[in-house]
Amino acid sequence: MDTIVLKFGGSSLADNEKLKIVANKIINRAKENKVVVIVSAQGKTTDNLINQSKELAEMVEKTDSQINKRELDVLLSSGEQMSSAKLSILLNLMGYKSISLNAWQVGIYTNSNYQNALIEKIDKKRINKELENGYIVIITGFQGIDKNNNITTLGRGGSDTTAVAIATELKAKQCYIYSDVDGIYTADPNKVPNADKLKNISYEEMYALSSEGAKVLHDRCVEIGERFDVPIITESTFNNKPGTQITHKLECSGIKSIVKKDVSRISVVGFGISSNDDTLNKILEIADKNSLEIFNIDISRTKISIVFKEIVKENVLQEIHDALIL
Repeated sequence: MDTIVLKFGGSSLADNEKLKIVANKIINRAKENKVVVIVSAQGKTTDNLINQSKELAEMVEKTDSQINKRELDVLLSSGEQMSSAKLSILLNLMGYKSISLNAWQVGIYTNSNYQNALIEKIDKKRINKELENGYIVIITGFQGIDKNNNITTLGRGGSDTTAVAIATELKAKQCYIYSDVDGIYTADPNKVPNADKLKNISYEEMYALSSEGAKVLHDRCVEIGERFDVPIITESTFNNKPGTQITHKLECSGIKSIVKKDVSRISVVGFGISSNDDTLNKILEIADKNSLEIFNIDISRTKISIVFKEIVKENVLQEIHDALIL
């Protein structure tokens, strides 16, 4: 049987009903594959833990920067431990052998850069042992241990990185990233209702999207996927629609997606975009029409990013999408 890795984000695990949806998703995959699951903390757990640490600092008239970084990582890591244990309890109750493992039990080793650690190596022996014994293996994302066995965390979106890194180490057939979005779109479908879902996108294009603020994938996980040629598939936890596959394959050159970052930066992403003057001219026309003054333009072979001096309204994003993609 092939090994696959499934990663579930916090919105997919937010309550017990959603945990059951996730459990059924895992069970369906486990019928034909050995399954390793990576989990984030439930819902807003990480944000709540950060806020609680800040409240402690305020109590003794200290600043956020004075919070002990090591202890903060110990606190933040508890969210994923709760998710993995609860999901494993549920799967076992449903009749499927499952075991939850913390990063230190697996052997996910990182440097000592608390709150933004980098994975240095993964010991796959424990994972393979549990898989061979017929278990669904559930691992805490977002965290590891350093050379002194201190708990570290990988930064925002770090569970994506954990998933692709483990898929690399296990030589998994695929790495599925599940969230409440069923793929990569030509723009944020919550902001641009007529945005289309992409069937395929290259690692390079996906990295450009992630680095410009698209929240579907963490940019570091895309880097790892590209370096070790791990197919990444983004799908929704809450439907069975086909998602988007991220690989080396370039389906075609041209514009793939448009993303708005912060309030004044819009990026158009697609391989070979820098060689098409018409793309930039259309953006400039729309900017002029909406009386937007440009502060800076950054162009690479996969991206045109424009920073405006004013706040860019959502209708401008819609105009640019329709002019360039429809």
